[in-house]
Parts: sequence; structure tokens; C-alpha cells
Amino acid sequence: MRGGGSFGQRKILCVFPRYTSSFGTFEYAYPLTDGVRAFMPPQGLLVIAAYIPADWQVRFVDENMRPATDADFAWADAVFVSGMHIQRQQMNDICRRAHAFDRPVALGGPSVSACPDYYPSFDYLHLGELGDATDDLIARLARDVGRPPQQVVLKTKERVEMAKFPIPAYELAEIDRYFLGSVQYSSGCPYQCEFCDIPGLYGRNPRLKTPEQVVAELDKLLECGVAGSVYFVDDNFIGNRKAALELLPHLVEWQKRTGFQIRLSCEATLNIAKRPEILELMREAYFITVFCGIETPNPDALKAISKDHNMMVPIMDAIKTLNGYGLEVVSGIILGLDTDTPETGQHLLHFIEESQIPLLTINLLQALPKTPLWDRLKREGRLVEDEERDSNVQFRLPYEHVVTSWRNCMRSAYQPEKLFRRFQHQVEHTFPNRLQLSWRDRKVTWRQVKRGMTILARIVGKVGLAGDYKSVFWKFAVGRLIRGDLEGLIAVALVSHHLIMFSRAASGGQQNASNYSTRLREAVAAE
Repeated sequence: MRGGGSFGQRKILCVFPRYTSSFGTFEYAYPLTDGVRAFMPPQGLLVIAAYIPADWQVRFVDENMRPATDADFAWADAVFVSGMHIQRQQMNDICRRAHAFDRPVALGGPSVSACPDYYPSFDYLHLGELGDATDDLIARLARDVGRPPQQVVLKTKERVEMAKFPIPAYELAEIDRYFLGSVQYSSGCPYQCEFCDIPGLYGRNPRLKTPEQVVAELDKLLECGVAGSVYFVDDNFIGNRKAALELLPHLVEWQKRTGFQIRLSCEATLNIAKRPEILELMREAYFITVFCGIETPNPDALKAISKDHNMMVPIMDAIKTLNGYGLEVVSGIILGLDTDTPETGQHLLHFIEESQIPLLTINLLQALPKTPLWDRLKREGRLVEDEERDSNVQFRLPYEHVVTSWRNCMRSAYQPEKLFRRFQHQVEHTFPNRLQLSWRDRKVTWRQVKRGMTILARIVGKVGLAGDYKSVFWKFAVGRLIRGDLEGLIAVALVSHHLIMFSRAASGGQQNASNYSTRLREAVAAE
């Protein structure tokens, strides 16, 4: 669409809503950094910003960093918004503020694509991915930026091939103020886990960008100041194994060319453990973390939620295999499954100790629209509409028992002593298996050194001197300092501090028990 010309000039304000505080926002770590204010740049909205005609003006505001101001809304001809279900309240609030200036507001993204009826106030609903609906929206705004007399619903029928996607407009975002950078090279997942909405939204046949596109995006991120790590936000990094094998050598060469400045992470199904040829290339490309939706160590439960592929390799063997390639495993865990028993919480704590996985995102089951789980629970009359609950599922076990079990698991799993012990296991058994880089291999800039020393000083001050778990911290930190592993110490300290602080709030009932919960709580403030 970037041609412009006949479209005239418009001013588009792209606003990304705040996240409600959750396990995955990592906001407790931000005060220990050099100015990080948000988790990851939003891929979807930045792609749209890059797709808008070249002669239009575009302004991007991430409200996790600062709120869109009256001046922003007054400047704009139209406002674009995107987000997920958990940002529903914040999206509606952006719409309200834009309408105060009589600006038309268009909403796209996964939430509205799944549930357009959630958003009756928006002027334009963009359902589906980048495609003919996007072109239609742009053409309508080119003709008239007045608010339409009634809501207009535009649904993508012909999607733009991912190989033709523009590079996200990273230059519009404050990339150096995000906890992680983000890249997407595929969309869709071949599996149909009962609770997951990805196949329903994006299909089961992964669509792909070219390796050259991905490398260009990584170059752009470096140019825009990304620091530390970049996360591949694909629904499943090995959804198309052939494509992953084609991409990885390009990432290896990119790392060599740029001096291994960036650590890489991704999300993949646990059966990646069966693919040593992929794991070896991931190691060479400096992947250090892989998020796996283990969900539960119970084989019967995995079968019940259509996650049989987690049993292609025994779970403990798979974890050990991934650790053997230097990959720290991060695990998704779900409590509240139909197969849970009163002992499930204790079984989970045993699994955590046995697996030595430091970071597990433990969530209560939440039924999302466009999932087999939603359809089944609706037939069974087990969907609950109550915004005071942490889940919309009527569990087989009593609700209070499940929530209490979740709080007990959070309290126990993230006690500082236990958490740092699991990280020490990673130091001894996983980190040595990573690609070992000499000073000749790595390019370290003065900016990176200054950033690292700033963060380390804040960690020492806020955790090592003033923290209430400082003795546990120093027991771990001394070993890293002796070995000169400042990078490893900083990474572990930032993640650990968030996990410890969040779990304390969670076990006391101050945090939602699901990343997807719509329970009303105060959103992370944008200053």
C-alpha cells in the first residue's frame, strides 16, 4: 500500500493500549533497568504503521510508556488501535478519548477479530489480518475522515502474503525502552490444542516471511537501539520445520556479521527435542531460551486437551535435551483443567523441583473465543460471566480450591531460595552448553557497557543492599562475579526480582490468576 499518490495526505495516530499487570509484563524488573518501560514492541500495530501510504503522517504511542495526550488526538485525522482481550478496557478507553475530539477510531488485532461484539463504540472494525480490509479502510479514510453514521465492519478475505509484509515501523517506537525486542517470521500453528485460539484466528498452515525479511528486520532493530534480547513471537517456531531449517543458517550468519550483540529466544512445542538438527543450529545462532507450553506433566490431562505432541518425548527427557543445547526452558502451566485433582498443586510443585525450570507462567484455565474449549464449555453450560472471578470456566473442582492452589503454588515456587537454586542449576547444567564466544566473536559497544553497568549498579543497590532477600542474591551473585559473567548475573537478577515480587502480590490476592483474565484490576500506569 505504501505507494500513496492518489490517497492525499492524512495524519494517523496509532495507539497501543496499556497492559493490565500480569505475570508476563515483567514490570517489577523495570526499576532495576536504565529506563525500560514496556515489555515488547507491538508487532501488529507497527506493521500497520509501515503499511500506511508513504505520504501520510504516522505517530505511534505505546501507552505502556506514556498516555496519548489531548495534543495527540487533536493532531490526528484518525486513530488506529489494536490489542488482545486483556486490553479490552483500555482499548475502549482510547476510543472514548478519541471520540472526545470527534476523531474516527479503527480497531484491529486478535481481540476484535475473535469478538467484534465486544467493541460497539468503534467506528471501524478491522477483522482478520493485513489484506484487502486494510486497503478498504485506508481508501475510506482517504475519501473522508469524518466519523461514519454507523459502525463499519471490514473483514479480510484476501491476506497480504507474509513475504510481502513491510518491515515494522520500529523507528516510530522507543525500541531501547523495551525489555525485549520482537520479530515474527511465521503465522499459524499446525496443532489444535483445546484451549488455544491461534488455529482459529490464523490457521493451521503456517505462513512465512523470507529469511531475508527476517534479517532485514533484525538489522532495523539494531539500528533503532534494541539491546540484550530479541524474542521470536511466532505461535510455534517449528510450526514449519523445513522453514525453520532454512531460516536458521541466515540467523547464524547475521550473528557473526553483527558480532553476537543479541541473544535470541522463541516459543516452540516441546517436540522440538526430537529435532537435533534444528537445536544445533539454534545453538549456533545464539538462541538461549525457548518457551514451551508444557501445560501439565499429567499425560492423561495432555491427551484430554489435545496436546498429545507433548508426549512424543518424555517431558523430563525433552527438558534435559533442550538444556543440553544451552536452551533454558520457560514453561507454560495451566491449573483448573477438568482432569485436575485436589493433589494437582502438589504434583506441580514436585514437577518444578524435578525439572529445575526457573520460570513457569502458572495460569488458571481461561476459555477464549474461537477455541474448541470455548465451544465445549458453552455446550456444557460451564462458561461463567463474572468479572469478579479470575476465570470464566466453571471448574470440576470448587473454584476457591483452584484459586487457593494457584496462590500456594506461586508462593512456594517463587520463594527466593528455591528460585535461585533453580537458576544455579541452569548455571551449572545449561549455560555451559551455550555457544561459547570469545572477545573476538562479540562486538560490545560503549553504549552496551554503560547500560550494563547502570543496571548492575541498580541491582546491587535495590536488591543486594536494600532487598529483603539480599543474602540469597549474594550467594548466587558471588559465583557469577568471580567468573566475570556480568551478563548472566544481570539477566537472572532482573527476571528473578520480577518473579519474586509478582508472586508475593499474587499469593496475597493482588494479581490475576490468569494472563487472560478480564477481572477488573488497576492497569499498569503510563506516566
